[in-house]
Amino acid sequence: MNDKVEYFCHPAGIVEPRAKVGKETRVWAWAHVLNGAIVGEDCNLCDHTFVESGVRIGDRVTVKCGVYLWDGITIEDDVFVGPSVTFTNDKFPRSKQYPTTYSRTKISKGASIGANATILPVTIGAHAMVGAGAVVTRDVPPYAIVNGNPARIVGYVNAQKINSPVDIPRSKIVDTPMPTGARLYAIPSFSDVRGDLSVVELNKLLPFSISRLFYTYGIDSAEVRGEHAHKACEQFLIAVHGSLHVIVDDAKHRDEFTLDTPTFGLHLPAGCWGIQYKHSPDCVLLVLASEEYDATDYIRNYDDFLAYRKNI
Repeated sequence: MNDKVEYFCHPAGIVEPRAKVGKETRVWAWAHVLNGAIVGEDCNLCDHTFVESGVRIGDRVTVKCGVYLWDGITIEDDVFVGPSVTFTNDKFPRSKQYPTTYSRTKISKGASIGANATILPVTIGAHAMVGAGAVVTRDVPPYAIVNGNPARIVGYVNAQKINSPVDIPRSKIVDTPMPTGARLYAIPSFSDVRGDLSVVELNKLLPFSISRLFYTYGIDSAEVRGEHAHKACEQFLIAVHGSLHVIVDDAKHRDEFTLDTPTFGLHLPAGCWGIQYKHSPDCVLLVLASEEYDATDYIRNYDDFLAYRKNI
C-alpha cells in the first residue's frame, strides 16, 4: 500500500490502494491500476489504460492510450507501448474443456511496440521493434524489427548495412575489415563462353584451415537461421546460389551484409553473434568452418553472449 503518494494520478484516474506505483509516474484520465499491480518509477500511463493485478511494469515505461495489460504480462525498463496495442493472455478463453491458465508475456528492456499491434503470449527481446499493426505470434529476438501478419523479421536495429559485393569495387573489399572484424573476400573468378568458375584455394584465400563444411538450402524466406555465436569456430560464408542477408554482431557493433554472388565470401570471426535471414527461394549457402562440430563451442542465448563478450 502507498503510504506516501509520490506519483501523479489524474482526478479521473484510479489507482487502487494495494497497487504499487513508483515516484514520478503519471496516471492519466480514465486509467485504472488494480490492486496487486506493480508500476515502476517515471512511467506514463495514458488515457484509457488498464493494468490488471499481477502485471509488472519497470521504470520509464510509456503506455499510450487504449492499452489493456492483463495478468501474466511483464514489461521491463524503457519500453514504449503504442496506442491501442492488444495483448492476450489466455489461449482458450471461456472454454469448459480447458481451465483458465494465463500465459506469460515478457516485453524486454528498451523494446518498442507500434500502434495497433497484437501481441500473443510471447517474449519480445531487448531493444526489439514491433511495427504498427503487426500480429506477433512467436518470440522476437533482441534488436529484431518485425512487421506483418504474422509478424516476420524485416531488419535489425542499428545494423550498419554493407552494400552488395557486386556494387563495391573489388579493390576496396579485400583487407577491409568491418567494425565487428567481419571481412568480405573477393574469390578469384573466371568467365568464358563455357560459363563461370570460382576458385577457393585453401592455403591462400581463407584466413583459417578448414575442418568442416556444410550448406543450407530450401530455407523459407520468413525463417531465420544462426542466432548463435562460437567461442572458437571461425566461418567463411559463400552464397553459391541466390541471396541472403547476414548480421554480424560483436556486442558493440552490428553489421549487415548482403551475399548475392558466389564471387565473394564473408569471414565470420569467432566470438561474434551471427544471423542469416531474408533467404531467396533459390538460396544455397556454403559454410566453411575452422572447427569440427562441438556443442560446447556454441553460445545460443544473446544475454549469455553479452556476458561472454565482457570477459574476453
